[in-house]
Amino acid sequence: MRVPDESKKQSHQDWLNWEGRWELIHGKAYHMTPAPSADHQFVVGELFFALRRFFGDKGCEVFVSPFDVFLGQKASDDDAEHIVQPDISVICDKRQISQKGCLGAPQLVIEVLSPATALKDFNEKFQLYEQSGVNEYWIADPLNRLVHVHAWADGYYTRRGTFGEGDKCKSMMFEGLTCDLHSVFRTANR
Repeated sequence: MRVPDESKKQSHQDWLNWEGRWELIHGKAYHMTPAPSADHQFVVGELFFALRRFFGDKGCEVFVSPFDVFLGQKASDDDAEHIVQPDISVICDKRQISQKGCLGAPQLVIEVLSPATALKDFNEKFQLYEQSGVNEYWIADPLNRLVHVHAWADGYYTRRGTFGEGDKCKSMMFEGLTCDLHSVFRTANR
């Protein structure tokens, strides 16, 4: 199996030759295994369902992982600096959608935490999405039953909100977009 040489900085061309699911952030390879837990997948499914209902007639497309997002100054499917697979991506500019994934920053990205990805989602991905201009970044935490919402303005995530299990999570960028977190987290941590 072809896997990245972790002793050197990796490129898009290297990524093309790896077997399995990998992300590439700032030249570092991140393996996408093991498979997510049942709680993780349930939360992803509930959020995806809510977003599909909301965006269905608004001209935006909602994608669930595995779906490649190509970011960086060369956000192309041929030479991207960063390749990630967010749990959920919302793309409102159809010109960004190719057969290989999303070219450039989605308008909304959601990552659902798991023990193996929490630090990456709060650190590397937070910085990458902020630098890339993702308008809104949600971090869903099934263990603590929280969703952290970050909104992009003037080059940074400046607006923040944290919503708990009894709340309706509210988008800061998309008027009217809410998610009932009681439903989202109803089976988490059974």
